[in-house]
Amino acid sequence: MWTLKAWQGRFLPHPSPAHERLRHYAGWCNAVEGNTTFYATPARETVVSWARQTDPDFRFVVKLPKVVTHERRLTDADEPLRVFLDAIEPLGSRAHALWIQLPGSFGPADVGALARFLRRLPSAYRYAVEVRHPAFFTEPAATALLEGVLTEAAAEWVPFDTTAFFRDPPASDAERDAWTKKPRVPRRSDALTDRPIIRYLGRDDDARTVEGWQHWVEVAAGWLREGRSPSVFIHTPDNSGAPALARRFHAEVRARVPGVEPLSEPLPVEPLTLF
Repeated sequence: MWTLKAWQGRFLPHPSPAHERLRHYAGWCNAVEGNTTFYATPARETVVSWARQTDPDFRFVVKLPKVVTHERRLTDADEPLRVFLDAIEPLGSRAHALWIQLPGSFGPADVGALARFLRRLPSAYRYAVEVRHPAFFTEPAATALLEGVLTEAAAEWVPFDTTAFFRDPPASDAERDAWTKKPRVPRRSDALTDRPIIRYLGRDDDARTVEGWQHWVEVAAGWLREGRSPSVFIHTPDNSGAPALARRFHAEVRARVPGVEPLSEPLPVEPLTLF
């Protein structure tokens, strides 16, 4: 995510070598979704570079490869899982959670496979599961079934809140594209662990994005007061201003919970010039 072209020259230097971009992103935000690992397991040397560019308390929420979650549906996936775990090992404590995003077709009948998969995972990591089948959100028995399996494994349920996005018809090319791809499920605001994770999708209009996240500002502030440590990821359809929006969200939460540490100051995008 930290290599988004639209960020270069605004949040990241332009041009900037690939091995420096994460370091600049980490000046804006102290957590990142490792979405690229869904498409291909990175080389271990690449992950070493990620660790080198970030502080030990930086948070990676790293997505399991699709061969594990979507193609093999958590069954007979020992070898690709082993390769993935070996690759991300250099992150150490930076691996805040391993993110198990499941396809929309993965429903209540498949929860047994999830339970068996979670029981076999190494205890060195925390786990977070994102489901998209409507039954988990609308049928109490399915909700309780999934919550029970996740609670037994000390795993979190990751909500992807698209309710603000789908409130009105799309108004840009990026919104029209996202309209056909993003899940449309009810919003869920319950945490199962002390490390809840929120994924929020707003609009390309910043004002509407901010309006839509007010629910999560209050929820995150409440979790912090309870002693939980939430991670919040702010998205828009084009993501062009996401780092600045994420910092704005952080500031709104911090205004309600002053004990939250401030974010670091971003590194300068342009070289410093002496006059």
